[in-house]
Amino acid sequence: MTQTLDKLIDQRFTHSGMSWQQFQLLQESFADSPGIRLAYYKGEVEILAVSQDHEAFSRFICILLAEYFVEKEIEFYPTGSFTQEKEGIVSAQADESYSIGKQKKTPDLSIEVVFASGTLSKLNRYQELGVPEAWFWEDGLFTLHHLRGEGYEQIYQSEVLPDLDMELLTRCLMMTSRLEVVKEFRRAISQGQ
Repeated sequence: MTQTLDKLIDQRFTHSGMSWQQFQLLQESFADSPGIRLAYYKGEVEILAVSQDHEAFSRFICILLAEYFVEKEIEFYPTGSFTQEKEGIVSAQADESYSIGKQKKTPDLSIEVVFASGTLSKLNRYQELGVPEAWFWEDGLFTLHHLRGEGYEQIYQSEVLPDLDMELLTRCLMMTSRLEVVKEFRRAISQGQ
């Protein structure tokens, strides 16, 4: 039973009061630990052990977005979960991230699959990094946030990908047959639905 639950539940641990130098040592100690994500924001460290379901949803969002980019002939640069940092202040690893049009130091879009809490702290990290748009997939729904002058504003349609039907993407992610999902998504975007 425990192994089954571990596949479904992310394990999240936070600790406050850690210096940037301590965080860097922690990063080094976890360097060869697949499935472990580390984040830092102004002294708070998050250690996240991602579940199998977490990784499956993350990869499937990536697959569907690749289908969308190709169908719409949008040049894109997927950068996955590469570490984005502002030394001494913030370090974050999105589940998926993309630069649109051309490769950029800061991605245009970061996507998080949330199986544990922490959405607000993740938004703070992305704001500090200057990521224009952040999406969160949680409990079968997307919440989208676009960076404005004072911080993130929740939006209901992507401004980075304004023609992407978010309802279609959400509906497809909830289907059980992955083969049928790709076929349905491909058909719908090619017909402009």
